[in-house]
Amino acid sequence: MTKSRNPVVLVHGFTDTTAVFRTMTTYLTNLGWSVHSFNLTPNTGACGLEKLAHQVAAYINNTFDNSQPVDLIGFSMGGIITRYYLQRLGGIQRVQRYISISAPNQGTVTAYSLPLRGIAQMRPNSPFLQDLNRDAAEQLAKINFTVIWTPFDLMIYPAASSRMSVGEEVIIPVLVHAWMKTDNRSLAAVATALKAPLKSDRQLQLTPEPQK
Repeated sequence: MTKSRNPVVLVHGFTDTTAVFRTMTTYLTNLGWSVHSFNLTPNTGACGLEKLAHQVAAYINNTFDNSQPVDLIGFSMGGIITRYYLQRLGGIQRVQRYISISAPNQGTVTAYSLPLRGIAQMRPNSPFLQDLNRDAAEQLAKINFTVIWTPFDLMIYPAASSRMSVGEEVIIPVLVHAWMKTDNRSLAAVATALKAPLKSDRQLQLTPEPQK
């Protein structure tokens, strides 16, 4: 890992596993990043997204020293899970760069297809999303935040539901939702976002917790 770069944690989406990040992991590793990912369980939307967000918190806390800041990428459902970690579980204090890729930030009508708790939370105007969006601009403005999405997305519908009122926006005309993890333009946009200078008040590393 390049000394000045944070480790990068990738969080997958609905029914995915870490295997979907092979291309992105190889790409970023070749550019000098230390890339990490893990399997959310369950990955089917059967449980609330807040439970999966706690898995993100546990993975980061158990994998890295308390003094190590990280950069975070969430794809699709993983984008909502990571937002909950950031906004409700204190992740905003640890993450310096956050990238949301094709996430249903404003909800998706495809979430009406299954009567599962985690899926229902991604419906437009769900109480879960209303709560997250209530203070999203205030919270996410504290870190380097990039939103990457495609106007041709049929999994996130309407595709513009991925948009946010805060952060940098990158629109890439990729034809298929799943390709947003592997398209060369998307990968380049991710690398650019990870190399972006930090906000001046986020440049200090975390202070280690005192030994008990």
